[in-house]
Amino acid sequence: MSGTHEERDGAAGRDGGEEGVSGAGDGVLGAAELFDGVGIDYERAFGRLPAQLAAVEWLKGRLSPGSRVLDAGCGTGRPVAALLDAAGHAVTGLDVSRTMVELARARVPGARFEQGDLREHVPPAGGYDAVCAFFPLLMMERKEQIAALRRMASWLVPGGLLVSATVPADVEGIEITWMGRRARVSSFSAEAYLGLLREECGLEVLHHELSVFRPEVPGGEPEEHLFCYARRGTASEG
Repeated sequence: MSGTHEERDGAAGRDGGEEGVSGAGDGVLGAAELFDGVGIDYERAFGRLPAQLAAVEWLKGRLSPGSRVLDAGCGTGRPVAALLDAAGHAVTGLDVSRTMVELARARVPGARFEQGDLREHVPPAGGYDAVCAFFPLLMMERKEQIAALRRMASWLVPGGLLVSATVPADVEGIEITWMGRRARVSSFSAEAYLGLLREECGLEVLHHELSVFRPEVPGGEPEEHLFCYARRGTASEG
């Protein structure tokens, strides 16, 4: 979870793109409950993440006008969907949180937003020219993350781009407290995540970088992020 970690065991996980089931009555929240509660505070904390803004600018410079883009785990729609919509692209935002989707529809009226689970999303005929996946997997189990990455890669048109970010850490199912709420998260090391993009998804990794961000909330702790820009090959390259 990209975010502030008041208590944690070595990693974090934020998500707006997967399950909403709470943790077995133990006070651990699923993604839908967690982000319904966080609401607009999420944008205030993470709306000016420099590496994310740079990734969107990179993507904008490589998309044709009117490109179809999925913002997986879109949150409030800002900044990603808003920037892509303003650049003239056909943006679909997907988030498991009803509150986030309602906020996004109000804040970015030019884009289309759906409440739903990334693992069940059906892409439009012809797929997407690009998928943005900024931290939408971390509240899934590792095997679900691998399947979700494969699915997103399969939605790309030949030559399509996947711009993604995660919190790199070799952890499975650890419990954290994030923005005052309990959650359970999993992740991969940076090396393993890059391997998934290449080997499991068949993508060419064009660029990757590690950065550190301190969320704009009281007591926010610095967090390491891994940003990756990847591309699906074309038939002629196969």
